Amino acid sequence: MSPRASGETADLDRLLEQTSRTFALSIPLLPEPTRREVTVAYLLFRIADTFEDASHWPSAARREALSRFSDLLRAPDPAIRIDEARRLAAGWSAAGPAAHEGYVELVSETPAVLDELAGLAPAAGASIREHVLRSAAGMSEFVARTTDSGELALTSLQDLRSYCYAVAGIVGEMLTELFLLDRPALAPIALTLRDRASFFGEALQLVNILKDSDSDAQEGRRYIAASLDRRDVFALARRDLDAAAEYILALQSAGAPRGLLAFNALPVELAWATLEKVEKRGPGSKISRFEVSAIVARLDRTLDRGKPAARVRS
Repeated sequence: MSPRASGETADLDRLLEQTSRTFALSIPLLPEPTRREVTVAYLLFRIADTFEDASHWPSAARREALSRFSDLLRAPDPAIRIDEARRLAAGWSAAGPAAHEGYVELVSETPAVLDELAGLAPAAGASIREHVLRSAAGMSEFVARTTDSGELALTSLQDLRSYCYAVAGIVGEMLTELFLLDRPALAPIALTLRDRASFFGEALQLVNILKDSDSDAQEGRRYIAASLDRRDVFALARRDLDAAAEYILALQSAGAPRGLLAFNALPVELAWATLEKVEKRGPGSKISRFEVSAIVARLDRTLDRGKPAARVRS
């Protein structure tokens, strides 16, 4: 493990619960050390997301925050990195990056999350840094396209896919590299996983975009172009969810730990249920807590019986 840079500490589980619904359910299912690695990675991506989503900030301020955050990830001296992170986090928090209190608290805890990153195994830490930096750079490019009033309008299906890759596809690629670390049994399926990783991330992002399209539009974020047939977006989401199922089945065939299967299968099952409800009832439709509990219980039974953890539905 790498040495910590300071005495900074963070209650990672509490920050996770305050900033995520789906991942707060799925990350605890992972075996260690992957659970801690993915928790730290998720929180770092969420910090970057908070800056990207801060549409009430001028575009230049959002890009500056993403740039300074990236500089912190690149800084070679841990002590200097943490000192600078304290200064920046105080300014970011005071500027109110989000209405969501959990996101504001997470931004204020940037030094502690970076310190947790420094405590991870070197290979895991390096992979997380690389992918968060790539995602932050992609986010910055889309923020640069926003108007003075903070509006962003994507123009095509390919534009939508490029956005999804920047904010979610890269996350899928990073998770795959973390899963492969120190698991030689997964080496034979590494190519299969890497080929489908970005589609897995894209699938989950597309479902969220379809679900939240009305509220996003009210806030000036039009991810689905007016000229785009929504049926094409639904069809792409279904194809991507099938790729995610192939990913999960490959893990299962290679004897991956149960926690790894559950972590990947649960968001896919939740996404399918959400997609079907949004397609039937329209944007804003959500699955209930009861439905979530039923999906979790069904997945547990499936894994207990050794049945396929996912299925290709097309």
